[in-house]
Amino acid sequence: MEILGLSLAMVVLFVGFGLLVGVLFGFFGMGGSFLVTPALLVMGYPTRVAVGSGLAFVFGTSVIATLKHRDMGQVDYKLGVLMIAGTTAGIEAGKEIVLHLEALGLAGSIISVTYVVLLGGIGAFVTYEALRGGDGGDGIDHDAAEDDVDADDIPEIAKKIQSYRIPPMISLRGGVSVSLWMILGVAFATGLLSGFLGVGGGFIRMPALFYLIGVPVPIAVGTDLFEIVFSGGLGSFLYALDGGVDLAIVLPLLAGSAFGARVGSAATSIVDEDDIKVYFGLMLLGGALAVAVREIGNVYGIGALNTVSLVLILGSALLVSGAVVYSSITALREESQSSSPV
Repeated sequence: MEILGLSLAMVVLFVGFGLLVGVLFGFFGMGGSFLVTPALLVMGYPTRVAVGSGLAFVFGTSVIATLKHRDMGQVDYKLGVLMIAGTTAGIEAGKEIVLHLEALGLAGSIISVTYVVLLGGIGAFVTYEALRGGDGGDGIDHDAAEDDVDADDIPEIAKKIQSYRIPPMISLRGGVSVSLWMILGVAFATGLLSGFLGVGGGFIRMPALFYLIGVPVPIAVGTDLFEIVFSGGLGSFLYALDGGVDLAIVLPLLAGSAFGARVGSAATSIVDEDDIKVYFGLMLLGGALAVAVREIGNVYGIGALNTVSLVLILGSALLVSGAVVYSSITALREESQSSSPV
């Protein structure tokens, strides 16, 4: 039996994977294509299709979250528009690099190595911060009210960057004032990665908004998701023009993520994200390890390592999604016990 040109087993696999990624997306405020794109690469899809379909998935999942953050007053539209301007140029540059490397037969390997370095580095940092009990700025307070935002809580490095008054200066929500050139620079760099790696850039851009530009975390998350709607939409459109978006892949993923995102979003109101930071870091490390294993298999002609790589990617998503659901159930159970009469 086939659905959308895929076997029933493949459709179930994509829906299930979308569900897992959706939970992570709803909980962390990130699009999840940092798992989707390498998974498609591991499954043997062409680089252009993996990247383009990953961006299309990002577009669909980011729309719902942006509307939610807008309702909470956590979207800086001025910053978002400036980020879109810089990201647009970056995505086009990234796409051209992918197409050029694809023509040379090098795209898959280079993108995979970049994933290993990037995901491994971020995963190691997040895990280290979680294990030592520090606040790495990667926690996301979805329920923070706009009035609770304090610009003095930003990192010291961001304050240092803001001290360089290179005109024109832009005033942002949360009492932040930063040079236009810094905003455009961060936007272009993350857009370049978005177009090159097929990611929305949330797991890179949100920390950049916080650490470099100095935007308070709640506003950084909401504005980042607002920008992802456009970067994911633009990126997927550009790749679609070159035949890089496979709806047979994207639609089942979105079907699963639509429900998963609701589960993850609901979990943010009852689970302290600090409790599972270490799992998020391990998930990124798992993604990096999976891509590394796949590349080793390709170099040495060991086909079995492709299967191992896919298991690692799915296992990483399942580990963290399961941790979110388990923590939610545990928190609800404790709350129920504490409110029950003795």
